Amino acid sequence: MAEEFVTHSAEETTHWGREFAKRLRPPALVLLTGDLGSGKTTLTKGLVSGLDAASEDEVTSPTFTLVHVYGKTAKVYHADLYRIESFHDFETLGLEDMFSTPSIAILEWSERFPLPSPWPQVRIRLEHLGGDSRRITIL
Repeated sequence: MAEEFVTHSAEETTHWGREFAKRLRPPALVLLTGDLGSGKTTLTKGLVSGLDAASEDEVTSPTFTLVHVYGKTAKVYHADLYRIESFHDFETLGLEDMFSTPSIAILEWSERFPLPSPWPQVRIRLEHLGGDSRRITIL
């Protein structure tokens, strides 16, 4: 059964992510979907912060670097698959390390993730409702 939440500001979306992070245990894939500007990176700021892997200010969109790794011991991977067009593109990301040790992986544009995974998956859809409001649906 899907859970649905509406936030009314970037701060509320980040706060929701911090609170939701308490439900995550490695290994886990957090698969984010939503249009451009729907709040995926804003939500990720809260998730990474809530997992004590980095401060919200340290979390940035990996649109051009494609993968960020946060945390010293318990790793949190944050990948943006927006630019991935083929399996070869995916292979060049170097995500093998991610699967070598139980971690949390947060994947933006997860519909482009080409592999099955034995890790538990949490699917979250974000929708822009106008202004600063977002609908967050856990599928």
